[in-house]
Amino acid sequence: MTTKRFPQRVYRDGDEPDPRFSLANERTFLAWLRTALGMYAGAFALEALALPAATGWRLAAAGVFLVLGTLAAVQAWLGWSATESALRRNQPLPGLAVGALIVVGIIVAVALVTIGIFV
Repeated sequence: MTTKRFPQRVYRDGDEPDPRFSLANERTFLAWLRTALGMYAGAFALEALALPAATGWRLAAAGVFLVLGTLAAVQAWLGWSATESALRRNQPLPGLAVGALIVVGIIVAVALVTIGIFV
């Protein structure tokens, strides 16, 4: 069955899944994008607010938040497409590999800001 839906590599194979599952997958995609925006907001807030943290530590934490935001945005797209493909092919859903990395990154960024405050 040919379709004009984007991305073609996701929609060209398999059968149309129950719409509830596809819509839940889209909500997860949007949740990852909200997480990415939150990370970007955290990075910009570290520079916009007058924190008593040393500049180098604060910039390092902002950089970590920017990287985490980009990682969350990439996870949103890759996770959505992998899950939608699995739904269409009636295969097991892919696991989550990025969530733990983002949690560790947040802990590192908070540690950098805390160190910067007490240095």
